Amino acid sequence: MGEFNEKETCGTICLKYLLFTFNCCFWLAGLAVMAVGIWTLALKSDYISLLASGTYLATAYILVVAGVVVMVTGVLGCCATFKERRNLLRLYFILLLLIFLLEIIAGVLAYVYYQQLNSELKENLKDTMTKRYHQPGHEGVTSAVDKLQQEFHCCGSNNSRDWQDSEWVRSGEAGRRLVPDSCCKTVVEGCGHRDHASNIYKVEGGCITKLETFIQDHLRVIGAVGIGIACVQVFGMIFTCCLYKSLKLEHY
Repeated sequence: MGEFNEKETCGTICLKYLLFTFNCCFWLAGLAVMAVGIWTLALKSDYISLLASGTYLATAYILVVAGVVVMVTGVLGCCATFKERRNLLRLYFILLLLIFLLEIIAGVLAYVYYQQLNSELKENLKDTMTKRYHQPGHEGVTSAVDKLQQEFHCCGSNNSRDWQDSEWVRSGEAGRRLVPDSCCKTVVEGCGHRDHASNIYKVEGGCITKLETFIQDHLRVIGAVGIGIACVQVFGMIFTCCLYKSLKLEHY
């Protein structure tokens, strides 16, 4: 960690160790923030194609970027602290402020989208499912709808009758199926020919309710991580300012 010079006061030494401890925790927090963002993009992105707004995706990207910057900043903070370079401390503070703003933005976006999610799904999910399912160029939507219906045991946007209005059924490409096979409780080829409750999922509220709950749970995680880490960073900025002032007094 380097040796302290004779002019260093006890307060400066304490600040340096506090800031070093903060940076270690901060680096781990950056790893956690980046992991949440990547987790959202890689493992939970199946349903993004069913959303009209890009806000959910944007919050995940912001967290990934913020996580990477946090990890780099943590290393810079350690160097600035023990090399006693005031110019590095200034850069470190600016990066902390930038990350703070990014994570606040991610938290606010998650909160705003959380409030708008219900109306967006009601306005767009049925059209997306009925107009794009099994249509050329919309393979991602087809896969997402099938996974949604199987994973959440639902059928149709509001109910199974929604599929009567779908382009897929009307065009005859469904092969006389009334609903996709993914609506079936036991999926076998052609099982969508029969839409009786004993054969398919007839859940009150359809897939809208299920998808809304799923995304809201993830938005809560994204928002909590963004705002939580941002609040912790306030202490880092305070420690940095105190150390910067202490070094200025000692060297001059």
